Amino acid sequence: MESREIQPWWFLVQPLAGESISHFLGRFRRENELTVTMMGKITGLGGAIARWEKFRFIPAPTEEELTALSDVVRVEVERLWSMFPPKGVGMKHQPIRLCGACYEEEACHKIEWQLKTTQFCSEHGLTLLSECPNCGARFQFPALWVEGWCHRCFLSFGEMMEKQQIIKY
Repeated sequence: MESREIQPWWFLVQPLAGESISHFLGRFRRENELTVTMMGKITGLGGAIARWEKFRFIPAPTEEELTALSDVVRVEVERLWSMFPPKGVGMKHQPIRLCGACYEEEACHKIEWQLKTTQFCSEHGLTLLSECPNCGARFQFPALWVEGWCHRCFLSFGEMMEKQQIIKY
């Protein structure tokens, strides 16, 4: 009898519009009960997964790396590229920023919020938050967001929009 290699199967996670790679990888890992280390081994990318979840893109991802990730998560390479900052655009690794109004509409961390060129939410004309307005805790990396609330005081991200200031154009 011939031995066949058992192929793993995964619960697939669909990317959300504008979603950051950190948020997407966290959602995929939770859905499939994977640790960062396990995800690195499965994809063959090792520590790159942990770096990407923390918005550390030096060295920059390669086409081969995203192809390996695509083979596991079943998302097109082109779509994965859109979850990273555009070439030549700087990133803010920290603090993690968010728009409570956007998050209330769709529970998703947007890559555009971390771009150095982004000063406010263009959708709602609101300042971006970098800490909980209730307790002052800095936001965790989006890969760790499970319920969409402050990890210290449990104020929901959606409720935080009341503390965002309107930007006057």
